[in-house]
This record gives sequence, structure tokens and C-alpha cells, in this order.
Amino acid sequence: MGGFAKLGINLPLLISFIISFVILFALLRLFLYKPVMKMLDERSRRIKENMEQVEATKEEYAHAGEEVKKLISKAREDGQALVSQATQTGEKLREEAREGARKEAQVIVDRTRAELEEERDKIIEDLRREFVDISISAAEKVIKETLDKERHRKLIEEALEESTTFREN
Repeated sequence: MGGFAKLGINLPLLISFIISFVILFALLRLFLYKPVMKMLDERSRRIKENMEQVEATKEEYAHAGEEVKKLISKAREDGQALVSQATQTGEKLREEAREGARKEAQVIVDRTRAELEEERDKIIEDLRREFVDISISAAEKVIKETLDKERHRKLIEEALEESTTFREN
């Protein structure tokens, strides 16, 4: 112990700090890491489902394009006698079908994008709230006294606003 004292290190105080850190680390892992990972897994699952829906929409769009091409081809074969009229009608039908399919696909993509952004914003806000509550709870347990929740919530939210990790994009 003499060697530590010469270095200016108080061994019992150092040990108590190490124990406090280990307890705080265990509490944060238990109350923060697992719920956050669960929430992130759920978000990842929802994003994957939405991406699958977008892929299905793209396939429907491709199928609709193929159907349009088949209809135009048949109209050309049937309208050999009325070439000019059939050509005009076929082109009009093809353009309308493409535009309709394009609009429908764009509506679905826009709706999915908006839902994803809304869900992302909700998850970020939920994470921020949960982080604040967990931080206050962990701090209360570590120092064994009740904190003024509103004052500390405000301080933590200000810190989160400055943090690049939790800042909304």
C-alpha cells in the first residue's frame, strides 16, 4: 500500500470507484442496452417488411408493364385493316396504363416513405424519453437520493439536443 500512497492513489477509494462503476455499468446494461436493442430489432423488422412491400409493388409494376405490352401487341395484330386507328388507340392505352401504374407506384412509395419517416421520428422520440427516464433512475440509484426530475430531465434533454447521436435528421 505504500507504493500507491507515494503515487497519490488512495486504494480504498479507488476500489470503491471501481465497484460503483461496475454496478452502474451492470444497471445500464440491464435497463438501457437490452430495451434499446429490442426496440432497434423491432424497427429493423418493420423496415424490412416495408422494403418487402416496396419490392412487391415494383414486381406488380413490372407485371402491369408486361400486360400493357401484351395488350398493345394484340391490338396491332387485330387491327391490321385499321392500322392508323389501332396504332393511335394502342399508344393511348399504353401511355395511360404506364402513367397509371407509375402514379400508383409513386403513391405507394411516397406513402411508405412517409410512414417510415414517421416511425423513425416516433422511435427517436421514444428513445429520447426512455433514455432520460433511465438516466434519472440510474442516477438516483447510484447516489441513493431522489433527484429533482424536472430539472434533470431538462438538463438531459439539453444534452441530447447537443448530442450528435440522438439529434433528429
